[in-house]
Amino acid sequence: MARIDLDLAHAYRPDPKDDNDYALLPLTMTFEDGGAYALLGPSGCGKTTMLNIVSGLLKPSHGTVKFDGRDVTALTPQQRNIAQVFQFPVIYDTMTVAENLAFPLRNRGVPADRIKARVGKIAEMLELNGQLNQRASGLSADAKQKISLGRGLVREDVSAVLFDEPLTVIDPHLKWQLRRKLKQIHNELKLTLIYVTHDQVEALTFADRIVVMTRGRAVQVGTAGELFERPSHRFVGHFIGSPGMNFLPAALEDGGGLSVAGQPVAGRVDPASGAALSRAEPFMLGIRPEYVDVDDVGDGVPALPGTVTGVVSQVQDIGTYWLLTARIGPYTIKARLHANARPPAAGATVALRVMSAHTCFYGADERLIAAAAPTMADAALGAPEGRA
Repeated sequence: MARIDLDLAHAYRPDPKDDNDYALLPLTMTFEDGGAYALLGPSGCGKTTMLNIVSGLLKPSHGTVKFDGRDVTALTPQQRNIAQVFQFPVIYDTMTVAENLAFPLRNRGVPADRIKARVGKIAEMLELNGQLNQRASGLSADAKQKISLGRGLVREDVSAVLFDEPLTVIDPHLKWQLRRKLKQIHNELKLTLIYVTHDQVEALTFADRIVVMTRGRAVQVGTAGELFERPSHRFVGHFIGSPGMNFLPAALEDGGGLSVAGQPVAGRVDPASGAALSRAEPFMLGIRPEYVDVDDVGDGVPALPGTVTGVVSQVQDIGTYWLLTARIGPYTIKARLHANARPPAAGATVALRVMSAHTCFYGADERLIAAAAPTMADAALGAPEGRA
């Protein structure tokens, strides 16, 4: 196992001129020894490029890769002592399951009794112990990929185990089981694991820390809670969550007030936060659908503290929750309501609470203020009892 330090950039074309020429923009990052990490982002964002640089399959065009402080930039995967599991199974069909699992250990001259013990342990973890004597050629694609996972995990001396979307070919129910298994295996073996995926559920359930990537840039590294509660970049707010974070234009008003989507919101911004926002104008308010409270309002009813008024355009029964979509002039906002809630009907005028401890503000892309709660007067943030 190793601590892995990256200080690099990578371009597939020579003499890159601007950001668009880079597959990986300049970054400095550390994967701690024994940590479980996920590289998360859409296709083409650079996550597999980063994984292949860590493994040694690809040499960065700029910068260095260090394992435990030693520069390994020019070393091969074998010299780095890396195990890598790919999207599709890499196994020997003519061998049995046990022989496939033992193969990486036999190649390194591990004693037979130690091989038997290690193969038995990994097979039990992956629930392959009943198939050890079967030839791999007769197994399903799911079972073959479990063998491939086992081959990556069987070595005890490995610097890191790298996974490149290893569950893509797996049946959905088994995928859920294997995610739990990989988490259990990491807790038991304390291997340094780096897992590439475009699936946020895989990343959030498997990894201790997630690296969110877009357009060759690592925009935030954090725990599942940090990414959800405090996205440091608008892309993270959009990409994490189902649906993603709502973003609405906001502006400071004379006297220290705030308007959202063109509507004034009761309360005043404190001077320090107001100064930060004024330097970034124009800026956006971000709040997740889970934290948007919804109240019916009637004609002549004054605006509730911390709310804007909108018209419900759609209500969807998702089963475990209601998804409400409303229009605030030309802007759209979504709210997730409890399954037992009684959502207003389409066409209803509603008050949508957008100011709370979960509200963030963003400049062009980066977060400016972590939460709205410290920035607004208490009177403007108090939520009435019994909100939906």
